[in-house]
Amino acid sequence: MKISDQAIYDARKLGTGRMLTLGLQHMFAMFGATVLVPVITGLSMSATLLFAGLGTLIFHLCTKFKVPAFLGSSFAFLGGYATVVQLGMAGGLTQAQALPYACIGVFCAGLIYFILAGLFAAFGAKKVMRFFPPVVTGPIIIAIGLILAGSAINNCNQNWWIALLAIAIIVVCNIWGKGMIKIIPILLGVLGSYIVAACFGLCDFSAVKEAAWVGLPVKWENTAISVFANPNWSLIIAAIIAIIPISLATMMEHIGDMCAISSTTGINYLEDPGLHRTLMGDGLATSLASLFGAPANTTYGENTGVLNLTKVYDPRVIRIAAVFAIILSFCPKFSALIGAMPPATIGGVSLVLYGMISAVGVRNVVENQVDFKSSRNVLVMALILVLAIGISYSAAGSITIGSVKLSGLAVAALVGIILNAILPGKDYEFGKNEQGDMSIDFEINPSLRKKK
Repeated sequence: MKISDQAIYDARKLGTGRMLTLGLQHMFAMFGATVLVPVITGLSMSATLLFAGLGTLIFHLCTKFKVPAFLGSSFAFLGGYATVVQLGMAGGLTQAQALPYACIGVFCAGLIYFILAGLFAAFGAKKVMRFFPPVVTGPIIIAIGLILAGSAINNCNQNWWIALLAIAIIVVCNIWGKGMIKIIPILLGVLGSYIVAACFGLCDFSAVKEAAWVGLPVKWENTAISVFANPNWSLIIAAIIAIIPISLATMMEHIGDMCAISSTTGINYLEDPGLHRTLMGDGLATSLASLFGAPANTTYGENTGVLNLTKVYDPRVIRIAAVFAIILSFCPKFSALIGAMPPATIGGVSLVLYGMISAVGVRNVVENQVDFKSSRNVLVMALILVLAIGISYSAAGSITIGSVKLSGLAVAALVGIILNAILPGKDYEFGKNEQGDMSIDFEINPSLRKKK
């Protein structure tokens, strides 16, 4: 595949005004999903926007400024944040005190990207990916969505009419919307239900009035580094073990995203700048963001949809969107406005989102044609699902080994990887089924991607 020289030429002819407009459009495309993660988890909104922008610029630097990808908040780690917060609160910490421990786990998960990048460079994708087949990654993704479902219902219970309105807007925009409407259904669902809730007096805007217009986006007490002033080492170890397995799914998502962006633009980014570089860029952005209290980053399908819509593939447009996100991060009043969002709105959007995460896992298994006539495949998937969901919803919510608490997802991932490695009959071959390789996508609009 080779990128169209005409496409780059046309982008350069657009001029400053149109380039800025396209950059703003890309920011809006990522916006609804990116800000939703800190709203759900309790992480800093300002830090999220700052490191979405900085992470995107870091990714572009690592990939020689060639790949038109935007990095926003990853949904895949929501289960990890929730698990670590639950463990921390069981030990007497508040949510705000427990979240930095989760960020340490995400930092380590970002470092795993470097290991996979090195393995790809040394052994090639086909040999490495045999240890992470869909029969392992698919059930892990299914479990992430199902484990989170309870929290979405609890938020919806605050006001089901507002929650249902958010769901309805997302469904209508995603199914029947055209152009940008179809690309930003989450943002429109949030805005629509939020505005209606505000009209009925269901929102408290007192914090918005008190917030300053300009301020620093990062606070020391929210950073992962602050934990080491008085560390709880058992919780640190538990957080790392709980969250690292999630990186298996997000790395597969990254590979699928690179395939999709390559298909959309007409250039093979897996060869140049290379998958090892894109993985390193994504991993570095995730680790850096987590250190300063922001969510994990991932390449965004919504922005790939915008590329397909506009046919402008110049990476500079994405970098303009990143700068807009950085500028917005320095406005505490904006963060307070997002923080005033009613729980029911969050619940309605989360209900769709968590269901879609599980559906992505199902799609990954189906599109890779996992053979469930094989007893080994049935055993691997069954044990992953039962352990992940069973332990998470047990009275303890985790398994304690010595002084370390292991989450259901961590136990399930370890068991699944080990069983797949030792049982005979591994038949997955990466690169053989392009549709299957691209089927891990936690974003809401994979249908907008251009298919070859």
